[in-house]
Amino acid sequence: MNDHGVALPYYRLHVVPAVVALASPTWQREVWLDPDRFEDLDHIVHVLFDDFCDADDPTPWLGRCLRTEEEVELMAALGAAYGAVQDSVGATAPDEVYLDSPGWSAVVAAAARLAQVLVSNDHSALCELPDAGRGRSLEPDA
Repeated sequence: MNDHGVALPYYRLHVVPAVVALASPTWQREVWLDPDRFEDLDHIVHVLFDDFCDADDPTPWLGRCLRTEEEVELMAALGAAYGAVQDSVGATAPDEVYLDSPGWSAVVAAAARLAQVLVSNDHSALCELPDAGRGRSLEPDA
């Protein structure tokens, strides 16, 4: 399947929401710190560093789950920001310690910039699909 530069669109379906979660401090506190919820920081880290990308070395993921060089650069910046926090608090620190770390705002900022680019690029790719929205009525089905 060719998704306009992404050979593994299923991987991207995991990467984009993980980055968006890292860009949202409200989501992090409401979801990650709730013991009844599945998602936590560990889940996000596995998505972005182990399972569907490698934020420490995202270059090999260009064309696989990352569309552009800009996405690669921004993913590397996110990886570096996260790594700095992990180095300061320790890999086994609870999520709340990460969120309260002075360096966490740099992680959120890097994720926000990357999220903006990922979503914009996905929107552009969607608009390039044949017949994307063409010939369809704007009226709701009766």
